[in-house]
Amino acid sequence: MRIIVFRLRAALKGRTGDAGMSTSEYAMGTIAACAFAAVLYKVVTSDVVSTALQSTIGKALDVPF
Repeated sequence: MRIIVFRLRAALKGRTGDAGMSTSEYAMGTIAACAFAAVLYKVVTSDVVSTALQSTIGKALDVPF
């Protein structure tokens, strides 16, 4: 048991105290998420995707029971 504690302390000794993201990292993450959302919105609202969705829904509603 003592050897395990010694090895654990030795492994953790070299670590720095940086335990989270900085403000600039949050800002970059937020910008990336907004850019992805904008691209996704443009794709979903495009004519090709809109037509494909309408066609798929139309086919699903026309299925005989």
